[in-house]
Amino acid sequence: MKILITGGAGYIGYSLVKQLLEDVDPLLSITIYDNLSRRNYSFFTEAKFDHKPVKLIQGDILDGRMLQQALEGVDWVVHLAAKVTTPFADSDAHTFDQVNHWGSAQLAYAIEKSSVSQVINLSSISIYGEHPGPVDENTVPNPQSFYGRSKLEGEKQINVLSRNRKIYTLRSGNVYGYNPSYRIDAVVNKLLFQANFLGKITINGNGDQQRSFIHVDKVANAIVRIIDGNVKPGTYNLVEYNLSINEIAARIKSLYPDLDIIHANHNIRMKDVLTSLPCTIWSQLNLSERTLDEELSDFKAHFSF
Repeated sequence: MKILITGGAGYIGYSLVKQLLEDVDPLLSITIYDNLSRRNYSFFTEAKFDHKPVKLIQGDILDGRMLQQALEGVDWVVHLAAKVTTPFADSDAHTFDQVNHWGSAQLAYAIEKSSVSQVINLSSISIYGEHPGPVDENTVPNPQSFYGRSKLEGEKQINVLSRNRKIYTLRSGNVYGYNPSYRIDAVVNKLLFQANFLGKITINGNGDQQRSFIHVDKVANAIVRIIDGNVKPGTYNLVEYNLSINEIAARIKSLYPDLDIIHANHNIRMKDVLTSLPCTIWSQLNLSERTLDEELSDFKAHFSF
């Protein structure tokens, strides 16, 4: 089995490659296809990925010719490449559309001309937009940010391949948790960083806004289990928790008892984004039993001081 991972040198890619090398026996090779735009090179220095052949192709998701060459002999594609800085989603519409929408179109076009038989596309629950209650896979998408719209259009491009290939779309919640390539702009990671090094965290709004979350290793594990053949093709939400920002702050304060919690714009009630739990996919997979408190404590243990 040969696997190509677009955006594979990033946050989720790190955990995914590690788990693939440890858990997938018929694995022959992993190709990391990444333009290295994050400027985070921890993927290449923090661990030894020497169990089986791993190689890097530095290429852009919009480069159709390079994609075509990279896909030669590949069996599986895991599509992680994306513009994901959601706090700025409404200020850079062109980049979101180019990378998440048309980048997915370029990939789909290249796959159509290749031997790839199965594709996993990591999308986002942001495609649902704002709804009065929890969303599930039957909820009609109504994205209200440029990021959400671009991810939905990207889904459509990849789903065209379902005519003659197995397609798995995973709509992930907010990803958190430690690995060497972690994103500091992810809300849980950012609050932990502030708590550890500044002794205070800042919450925008009154903090009652709820969001959907999942640990980075659990995202990677779901992808590995799909490759193992444990999941039927289809579209799935990928979320473990619905938590308010205040709930997260309370969990962090239990790790840092002297923590100061500051609310900016305290009178503003931010919108909720909730997912119906448990997600459908967990009926086909065994979710890791690690608790949120254990995951936060593990992250804390990795800080240098």
